[in-house]
Amino acid sequence: MIDHSSMKLGRKAVKTDSRTLRLARYLAPALPAPPTACDWTHGIANWGMMLNDQLGCCTIAGCAHAVQVWSANTGKTITLPDATVESYYEQWDGYNPQHPNTDRGGFELDVLKNWRQQGLAGNALLAFADPQAANLDEVRQSIALFGGVYIGLSLPLTAQKQEVWDVVNHAGAKGRPGSWGGHCVFVPKYDGQSFTCITWGGLKTMTVAFWNTYCDEAHALLGQDWLAANGSPSGFNQAQLVADLGAIV
Repeated sequence: MIDHSSMKLGRKAVKTDSRTLRLARYLAPALPAPPTACDWTHGIANWGMMLNDQLGCCTIAGCAHAVQVWSANTGKTITLPDATVESYYEQWDGYNPQHPNTDRGGFELDVLKNWRQQGLAGNALLAFADPQAANLDEVRQSIALFGGVYIGLSLPLTAQKQEVWDVVNHAGAKGRPGSWGGHCVFVPKYDGQSFTCITWGGLKTMTVAFWNTYCDEAHALLGQDWLAANGSPSGFNQAQLVADLGAIV
């Protein structure tokens, strides 16, 4: 039986900024509907824990998994060493290995702002723009166009021992959003019934019902290397996004 109860989480409460770009603004009305299924996992089974079994560094692990997905689909897979993951957990989330009580996780928005401004071990993030987490067409477009979506989940205790994450009827307090805690994952795959994320070294599938109940933030990431290899997607106004980004003080 699956038992994730010993794994770490680490996504702090959703943090917002009125300046955050909204993905819908850059999607052309004529853009075709997203494909019925999309899979950028490239057949990889072992993605590495990225220290998220020992530390609440999921906000950094999610970024590292995005780099893995992008690089696997555009060239040679890049896997950031654990030491690199830890160093960014220190820089961006305030962790100090000499003081274990600083292992408190991080805010997705802060991590993404730092990534865009500073890069992540040589991997550039051109920009990010938010689909509405509840708008599944926008979410699927994000995955199909940009190789995945970086999300936040308010996980229930029921998720600790589920092979596939799903909503449990009559679960009481154990099914309450956030009763386990907040978690950050990268989602590179979907079909009509589910989404699949990378977490704790492997792939984890969640039902659409689970997504609708427990996903409370989503960010489409525009990786520089991904865009360089694939070009700006047709129907996506990248030029306007870059211009708007430049106007943000």
